Amino acid sequence: MNIEVLTLFPELFPGPLSSGVTGRGLAAALVTLQIHNLRDYTHDRHRQVDDIPYGGGAGMVLKPEPIFEAVRARAGIGPVILLSPQGERLTQGLVRELAGHRDFYLICGRYEGVDERVGAHLVDREVSIGDYILTGGELPAMVLIDAVSRLVTGVLGSEESPKDESFAVELLEYPHYTRPAVFEGHQVPEVLLSGHHAEIERWRRAQAAERTRRRRPDLLDHQPKS
Repeated sequence: MNIEVLTLFPELFPGPLSSGVTGRGLAAALVTLQIHNLRDYTHDRHRQVDDIPYGGGAGMVLKPEPIFEAVRARAGIGPVILLSPQGERLTQGLVRELAGHRDFYLICGRYEGVDERVGAHLVDREVSIGDYILTGGELPAMVLIDAVSRLVTGVLGSEESPKDESFAVELLEYPHYTRPAVFEGHQVPEVLLSGHHAEIERWRRAQAAERTRRRRPDLLDHQPKS
C-alpha cells in the first residue's frame, strides 16, 4: 500500500509511525509513505499557502491553488481525504474500507481551515478522528495511517490478530489475561485455564457483549436483531 501525505510540516513524518508494527511494515515496504511539502506547490517568492478569509474573521485559511496543484500532480492516486474536524468520524469500518485500496492521499489542514472549494471540488471525503480541535491534520493523519497499516497483509504477522479486536464486529474486545494465574490475590477466570476451547469462546463472546453494554452501548445499535 502507498499512502501520500500533503502537509506544511513534512519533518513530522514518519515520526511515531517509524516504530513498532507500523515501522516494521514501512521497513518491509509493505506500506510506503510519500510526504509532500505544500509549499513546494506555490509560485511566489514567499511561498505563501494561506490568506485572510473573505468576510473577515480570526485566523488564516489555506489557499486552494497549491492544494489543487499538489493533488493533481498525483492524478490517478486512490481516494483523496482531507483531515478535518468537520469530517465523518473515523471508525474501524472506514479503516477496513481504506485498507482495501492500494493507495490513498491525505491532506493535512492547518490554521483556521481550508478553502471550502477543496472539500467541495477536490477531495473524495473529509475525515475526523474525534470531536475536538487539534492544531493541524498531521496527528490525525498519523492515526489514520497507523490504523490502516495494521490491516495490510503481512504487517501484523498473524492474519488472525485483527479479527477479534475491538470494533472488528461492532463490539469491544473481550478481556485478556496472561501469567501469573494469580496476581496480588486476583485470579485469571477458571474458564481460561480449562483448555475447553468451546467454553472459552462462549465466555469471550459474553464478555465482549457485556463490556460493550457497559462502556459503549451505542455500538449495540449496530448488532443484528435476534
